[in-house]
Amino acid sequence: MPTVLIGGGSGLIGIHLSYLLKQKGYHVILLSRKGDLNATFPRYAWNLETGEIDEEAILKADYVINLTGAGIADKRWTASRKKIIIESRVKSMELFKNAFTKLNKKPKAFIAASATGFYGNRKDELLTENSAAGDGFLAESTQAWEKSTESLKSMDIRFVTIRIGIVLSTKGGALPKLALSQNFGIGSYFSDGKAYYPWIHIDDLCNIFIKSIEEENMVGTFNGVAPNTVTNYELTKAAAKAKNKSVLMVPVPAFLLRLGMGEMADVVLTSAKVSSQKLIESGFKFKFAEVIPALKDLFKRKI
Repeated sequence: MPTVLIGGGSGLIGIHLSYLLKQKGYHVILLSRKGDLNATFPRYAWNLETGEIDEEAILKADYVINLTGAGIADKRWTASRKKIIIESRVKSMELFKNAFTKLNKKPKAFIAASATGFYGNRKDELLTENSAAGDGFLAESTQAWEKSTESLKSMDIRFVTIRIGIVLSTKGGALPKLALSQNFGIGSYFSDGKAYYPWIHIDDLCNIFIKSIEEENMVGTFNGVAPNTVTNYELTKAAAKAKNKSVLMVPVPAFLLRLGMGEMADVVLTSAKVSSQKLIESGFKFKFAEVIPALKDLFKRKI
């Protein structure tokens, strides 16, 4: 079976994707700050700051998936943190392009992660892949991310971009934080709770990446979100229902979020009603199109 090289493969999505690819018979290798060829998924070293990469990883790769990027909600958005968020995404693309050029070795396809943050805060507007980019740092950083792919696209590589929404998993991301207050009987939602959250079950997201590898007609940008977008309030209620919990729904005012998180509060206050119609028309079949069955599955399987 082919070899899939994943940049950023040690994160939440990368780990889950690696195991699903392995189950399908693919050989998976990762790029990491520290190499470890004896790991479950062999790790080859790369360094975004110095532009160094273990060339063997590039020579082995039949397909490349790039998930690389500093966590958007890991730290407060200072000027230096914003720089890190953008550069961690842009520099990875530059490094891949330079390596492909130097070695005269291109993968059969390159699948790049992006994010629905591209659209910014759009209230209840239905957003497709053709919708204009939005405003704010979420949109700014994602636009820079996508712009950095242009040099790779010019190399005549089949290129797929997945704009990822809120990835639901019990292992990390938004869901454990959302469910935390529910352990105390409180369902916390943000502001008026009307912000649309473009969510997706982690299995479905990983299967989108696998489909992008396996189907040569997949080209261009796709929204990696479930078909039925819910509001922040609805997601909070759904998480409680999926766990058979009774909770008191309590709003967290926007000004308190701004006070505590600064500009980074955009992560939870931004509304994006994102369509997955293009993905459905490509033939992708969602296992979890509705949020409550998705949550019940995640809580049951603890994934």
